[in-house]
Amino acid sequence: MRDAAGTDHEARPFGRRLQAVCGDRVSCEADAAHGEVHATGVLPRQSVLERANTRGGAEAVVANIDLLVTVLAPEPRPDPFIIDRYLCAASSAGLAALVVVNKCELPEAAALSPQLAVWRDAGYGTLACSSATGEGLEALAAALRGHDAVFVGQSGVGKSSLIARLVPQADIAVGGLDRDAEGRHTTTASKLYDLPGGGHLLDSPGVRDFAPAIAALERRSLGFPEVGELSAGCRFIDCRHLREPDCAVRTAAETGAFDARRYESYRRLRRLYEDLQAAAGPGKRDRR
Repeated sequence: MRDAAGTDHEARPFGRRLQAVCGDRVSCEADAAHGEVHATGVLPRQSVLERANTRGGAEAVVANIDLLVTVLAPEPRPDPFIIDRYLCAASSAGLAALVVVNKCELPEAAALSPQLAVWRDAGYGTLACSSATGEGLEALAAALRGHDAVFVGQSGVGKSSLIARLVPQADIAVGGLDRDAEGRHTTTASKLYDLPGGGHLLDSPGVRDFAPAIAALERRSLGFPEVGELSAGCRFIDCRHLREPDCAVRTAAETGAFDARRYESYRRLRRLYEDLQAAAGPGKRDRR
């Protein structure tokens, strides 16, 4: 826990019901008798990034951020469907989003350019950089300046290595890849860092999968900007954009006006959305 003066304290939740995440602002009380600081309450959040659990409920990941930075790399092999889900979660939470390619010095990075163009066309900012050579780090630092941002992405893409370059005073462990070019979990818990140019940066543990909280998603578009724009041309206002007749979204995917992989990503998230709604039960389904 960090106080208003910038001093870090060891604090523990007071009571089992207190659910605080990195980025939360909490009220605290000092327990002088035991030399402890107790977090007694969570103050109202300005924003929250949430993921879905297996029961269809929502679990907070980080709070009080305004920028989500999804980091990918040529190694480990990127999963664009996970990145899409993070971007949908950001859109639904009202957060700005940036897609960053790390390890751009690797020859394989050039193959990611077409997919980056697809995300740019959807309205997301993109950057390429290298934590090894320093290329692109000034542009990344400028994009982060003044923001409360979080790094998310697969294990092994180099989030911790980027933070070590962006926040030189940070004491942060840096990992690597295992024999199968899969990332190892260097970060085990989220942590907040002060950015030299102003603002804050939160690190988060690497993932192999991510599902946005279904209650936070916009029901018709699921957070895909292209679907939100195209759906105005659908025949039915409650079109799911799967098999319905006269669906403008599906037609755009068939003609190439809507990227086919992004449309498949939407289809996968739609199926997951409906599965998680069923798991949540009738009384907890999203009715927006």
